[in-house]
Amino acid sequence: MKAPLYSKEGHKKGEVVLNPEIYGTRVNQRLLHLVRTAYAANLRSGTANTKIRKEVQGGGKKPWRQKGTGRARAGSIRSPIWKGGGVVFGPHPRDYTVHMGKTMRSKAIVSALSLRAGEKSIVVIEDLALETPKTKEWVEIMKALPVKDKKVLCVVRAIGTNLKRASRNYKKVVELKLVNELNAYHILQREKLLIEQEALPILETRLLGAVKPADPESASS
Repeated sequence: MKAPLYSKEGHKKGEVVLNPEIYGTRVNQRLLHLVRTAYAANLRSGTANTKIRKEVQGGGKKPWRQKGTGRARAGSIRSPIWKGGGVVFGPHPRDYTVHMGKTMRSKAIVSALSLRAGEKSIVVIEDLALETPKTKEWVEIMKALPVKDKKVLCVVRAIGTNLKRASRNYKKVVELKLVNELNAYHILQREKLLIEQEALPILETRLLGAVKPADPESASS
């Protein structure tokens, strides 16, 4: 499993070997569907609210007497069948949060990465350090890479000041994410995945749970 490696100028530098345990596994479509709906639900604010009959102001007086008018019985002008009355079975504030386990989230990221790798939609870039905080420079880099005319998710090790400011006006086309904040929903929402080369080992460590061996000298001290 390999991905092309490019420079900021758009020159192909070679290929990067991707870890098959992350980018070459079986894609679990059911898991991806569950995670996609869960993340989408977690984005909902749940603040929609309507007033029921007792919460609408007014309507304490009976509009007319019970009998003898020839009209239907009515006890309040705030009845749901009246204009300006309460709402029956309307939305009320609620929490839409769906809790997902750590293992489930990690496996979903692996499945999403494997899906994009199988589609040849992963591109690796050497670095994304910008010289100026100008959107023009950021757009020129994207146009030089084989990701133009696509919605791109750019995964970086760190977001510098210039990169942060330059990418703000272009985030509808290219979304910028830190490697430690990446989730499956982000990957599935974009057609192309652009990964900074320095972010690859960090992502691998995060997903596989690799622990760096302790320094023997520091351990002895």
